Amino acid sequence: MARLSAAPGESSSVALALVNSLHRGVHGATDDLRTPAEVTGWLRSRSLFQLAEPALAPREVWRLGQLRAAVRELFLACAEGRAADVGALHTVNRAAAATPGAPSVEWSPDGPLRSWTTVSPGTFEEALATVAADAIDVVCGHRAAMVRRCEAHGCLRLFFREHARRRWCSTTCGDRVRAARHYRLQQTQVRSSG
Repeated sequence: MARLSAAPGESSSVALALVNSLHRGVHGATDDLRTPAEVTGWLRSRSLFQLAEPALAPREVWRLGQLRAAVRELFLACAEGRAADVGALHTVNRAAAATPGAPSVEWSPDGPLRSWTTVSPGTFEEALATVAADAIDVVCGHRAAMVRRCEAHGCLRLFFREHARRRWCSTTCGDRVRAARHYRLQQTQVRSSG
């Protein structure tokens, strides 16, 4: 299976990108964050982790996996119009509160950007707090109504539905669905003509 492109919304939500680091692969569910090196690389690629030492341990991999599962639960609750699991709420809130901080504002060419400044910048704790804060912003803001589950069979990814007709997280999933539909139609025509 080809590497999937980023789902709509991943560039604006690190929490959504984290959720989608668990996706459908050739042999079923594929986890992009299984090892300390993969977690470190993923966090650094999103400017969430700058410290070189100490290296992350398997415990941090597990903690990020727990946060990912909790954020996924919150996002699915939004997509399905139901209440989120209390344990997931606790996990996200605990991660958000793990490092004291405050919102800050930076000015970009596009205007003001809200960010979070902590007393422990560049640490794993700050990375978890940033992801959790983003998840809270999503489920408590206007993007909550845009959270959708990809409709492609077997796909695990979520996306922000920014266009009313969008049903899939990527063109890869859309192409897969259309190819399966075409195959079923061809099989039906063969059976009805034979």
